Amino acid sequence: MLVRALYVSRAVGPVTTTVTAAILASARRHNSPAGITGVLCQGSGLYLQVLEGERAAVNRLYASIISDKRHQDVELLSFEEISQRRFGAWSMALVELSASDPMVLLNHPEFDPYAASSSGAMALLDDLLKAGSPIDTPPPQNKA
Repeated sequence: MLVRALYVSRAVGPVTTTVTAAILASARRHNSPAGITGVLCQGSGLYLQVLEGERAAVNRLYASIISDKRHQDVELLSFEEISQRRFGAWSMALVELSASDPMVLLNHPEFDPYAASSSGAMALLDDLLKAGSPIDTPPPQNKA
């Protein structure tokens, strides 16, 4: 059964190029073999991420994120069964957001992901993907 999880968290410490590279390297190593796809938006000290895949695999990854020392205030915004992937092209795409653009230029200055509905958070994520330049990692390979 395919599921989609959407969560938000706050970064512990500054989000540096080194932290970002470590997150992407981990996604490359673990997501493809686990059949997980998704997108991660980071900026202003926040992470907003969608994970898609088989329920057990997504649950295991989400549990590891909760215990990851790079995250705090991890909150699940949505967990749903899906018939197809929305972000199947990426084992994990990353949209980096400068402090000057995500909330102001996208007309979401009041956005608080912790208070948002899951549909509101997904709409923001869609806006961020359209406005940003996702850095993608290779999609999982289908095994025959």
